[in-house]
Amino acid sequence: MEPSAAQDAPPVRHVLVLPDRDSAEEVAEELADSLPLPEEPRLVRDALAGEDDAEDAQWLVVLEDPEAVCSPAALDELATRHEGWLERD
Repeated sequence: MEPSAAQDAPPVRHVLVLPDRDSAEEVAEELADSLPLPEEPRLVRDALAGEDDAEDAQWLVVLEDPEAVCSPAALDELATRHEGWLERD
């Protein structure tokens, strides 16, 4: 039997870029509450290149989506509501 296309597809990872920790925490909580994900979204602090000031850090919400249940358009809209964006490859 031949494996299905879903089994052949690599796992999907979404990265939402937010301006501050509060926004990132709020987005992560909303995602965890509304989507059937295998693990909680992770928060990652991403200092901007060349910046030493902690205030110049962006926050990333990293979302593992192995079943591809998340709509990129919906994630982008959620990030935009929080003054962020969905990182594209």
